[in-house]
Amino acid sequence: MRFAMPLYLILAAGFGTAQTARAAANLAGHHASYRLTLKSVQDQGVIAADGSMEYDLTDACTGWTTSQHLVINLTDRDGRDTHMVSDYATFETKDGTRLTFHTRQMNGAETTTKLSGTASLDHSGGKGFAEFAEPEKKRVELPPGTMLPNAHTQAILQAGGDAKRFLSMPLFDGTGADGAQDTFVTIETWHPPLASKWSSLATLPSGRVHVAFYDRDQTSELPDYETGMRYFDNGVADELEMDFGDFVMAGRIDALSMKPAPRC
Repeated sequence: MRFAMPLYLILAAGFGTAQTARAAANLAGHHASYRLTLKSVQDQGVIAADGSMEYDLTDACTGWTTSQHLVINLTDRDGRDTHMVSDYATFETKDGTRLTFHTRQMNGAETTTKLSGTASLDHSGGKGFAEFAEPEKKRVELPPGTMLPNAHTQAILQAGGDAKRFLSMPLFDGTGADGAQDTFVTIETWHPPLASKWSSLATLPSGRVHVAFYDRDQTSELPDYETGMRYFDNGVADELEMDFGDFVMAGRIDALSMKPAPRC
C-alpha cells in the first residue's frame, strides 16, 4: 500500500516556463487541518477507519516549504487495530528544478519506509536525477518532462482556468524509491466561486480533480493508487478522496489559516 499522498497535482503537457511563472502567483501559504472518515471499502477487510491530516505550505522566498502529517486508524473484520502515520516534508525551488525531500511512514511503532534526498531537473525539458541518502545511497535517472510537486500545483491552477481537462506527465515527489511515476489527471469544469464556510475560499473559483498514479514499469491499466480533491485558485485543497485500494478515505477541512506573504 502506498501511504504517502502529498497534496499536489500534475503539470499539463506543453506548459513552458512562462506559463508556470504566471501561475506561481496564485499559490498562497496556508495551514490546513483535515478530518478523515471512511468513505468505502473494497473487500470488507476494513470495517472502520478515521484519521486526520495537517498540511502546511510556506513561501520561503526562493522556494516553497511543505510539510504533511497524515494519521489513519484502521479496524479490520477480526477486530485488530492498526495505527498508520506518514510524515512528508520538502523544499522546492520556485523555478521547479530542485527538490529536497524527507518521507517517513510508520505502522504502529515500526518504521516501514524512510526516504530522503534531493532531485534536480534541467530548465528546458525536465530531465534530471534523484539522489537518495536513505534508505540507501543511489542515483535514479528522471525522464524528460518530469515535474516536481509544487510546480504541478501551480500549473494545475492555470490548467483549470484555461479549461484543460486531461493532463499526463511523469512526476517525482520523493515518496517512492523507484524514481518518477506516470500520472493521468482529469479536471472537471472550473467553477465560479461557491459557498464556503472559509472566507479565504468563498470568492475563489475551484474545480474537482482526479489523479491516477502508475508505476512506470507497470503493464496493468489499473493505477497504483488514486486521489481526488477540490482545488481552489489559491492552491488550497478540500473535499479530499484518498483511494488506498482496499479502502477509500474522505477528508474535509476542519481548520484553515492563511499566511501573510513574506518580505523577501
